Amino acid sequence: MFNIHSTACGADTALQSPPPYKQLRYDEDYSSQRDPERRHDFFDPIKYIRFDDLADYYLSLGGEVRERYEYFANYNWGKGPQDNNGYLLQRYMVHADLHLGPDVRLFTQLKSGLEDGRNGGARPPDRDDFDLNQAFIDVTGHISTDNSLMLRLGRQELTFGSSRLVSVRESPNVRQSFDGARATLRVGGWNIDSFLTRPVETNPGIFDDSSDRSRLFWGAYAVHPLPMVPGGHIDLYYFGIERDQATYNQGSGREERHSIGTRLWGEAKGLDYNFEAVYQFGSFRTGDINAWTVASDTGYTFKSAPLTPRLGLKADVASGDGNPGDSDLGTFSALFPKGAYFSETDLIGPANIIDLHPSIELHFSHKIKLSADWDFFWRESTRDGIYGIAVNLLRSGQQSDANYIGSQPQARLDWEINRHLSMALVYAHFFAGDYLKQTPPGKDVDYGSAWATYKF
Repeated sequence: MFNIHSTACGADTALQSPPPYKQLRYDEDYSSQRDPERRHDFFDPIKYIRFDDLADYYLSLGGEVRERYEYFANYNWGKGPQDNNGYLLQRYMVHADLHLGPDVRLFTQLKSGLEDGRNGGARPPDRDDFDLNQAFIDVTGHISTDNSLMLRLGRQELTFGSSRLVSVRESPNVRQSFDGARATLRVGGWNIDSFLTRPVETNPGIFDDSSDRSRLFWGAYAVHPLPMVPGGHIDLYYFGIERDQATYNQGSGREERHSIGTRLWGEAKGLDYNFEAVYQFGSFRTGDINAWTVASDTGYTFKSAPLTPRLGLKADVASGDGNPGDSDLGTFSALFPKGAYFSETDLIGPANIIDLHPSIELHFSHKIKLSADWDFFWRESTRDGIYGIAVNLLRSGQQSDANYIGSQPQARLDWEINRHLSMALVYAHFFAGDYLKQTPPGKDVDYGSAWATYKF
């Protein structure tokens, strides 16, 4: 079982290549590794550890190490503690995936996130010395050959669609998980998820993460192909959240927010597209919520041209509050968005924002990619402030009537050295606009980062 086999035929090797690593490690399927002829990698023996002669009873092990250096000049546009040397972020994760036949599964993942050298100390997503990231049980019932219902209970990561509203928070050091229940129904070409959870609080110590009792998160997400559109799909979803204490430019108080959204996405003949719209309603303190966002991400890849360039354009609008003096709230909330929403700097989040974002990608090989982009930001409402990635108020909207926040060019180099090891380099510069300069400090920001990730 623990021998590594080779094959004399290159074509057979290509056909028998192991499954790719995924962002959600529990989505990886190593049942094909029961065949010793498919095991060519050093780690393949631990991907399928069989119990006696029961082919569907097996254990799969894996993990990840990420070392990341970050540097800011004038972090938060010069507000707060500053650092001339940068800091190191370290991520360590290991998991065990136990299959007890085709219908029962146990998945456990441990994590450690360490921070060293940051002036001002670790931010919440920077440090979590050692804790349980995921621990859940799956039970699957098969309705027919192509239709099934899976029930999941425990601590788990969630991500849906383009990760605009619900994500694992991949770019920051410590990922986001949730405690609760999830059901996945696959029927008639539809993939429908429903869930009821509480987000897990990230705390810096050892085994001190717990469910956030002040927040409740639930919803449903459905995906279906569009037969009339080659390569097209449609997503339909609803998310609900209750927060005992939410803070906006208008003030702080209890929030109940409901989000109804749809997404059209796909790829055909070099064109890729991703359009999304969300409407939010509910209550904040004694007033009503009326917020919205529309977003697009389109691109065209010249597949026969040298360097296979892709030209892209993103455009986002997320509503802000038009009158902080009344009881109603118009600020959009992105709930649990992906880290690095607009860029790796994570300086600003998708609330009260207008964003225009052209980009280009060049592929020097299938392993090396260079990308460059320039992002332009405006406030959607000059009566509202600007917010961070966690929907946290960064600056009030009361001290300036300017709507131009600034712009940020970024360059990034990605190198996939082999199946396990990848590296990335990023440089970005934020040119502060009128709004930031009129609500000082409003300094330009320089950012650099480099990281290496090893997965097995």
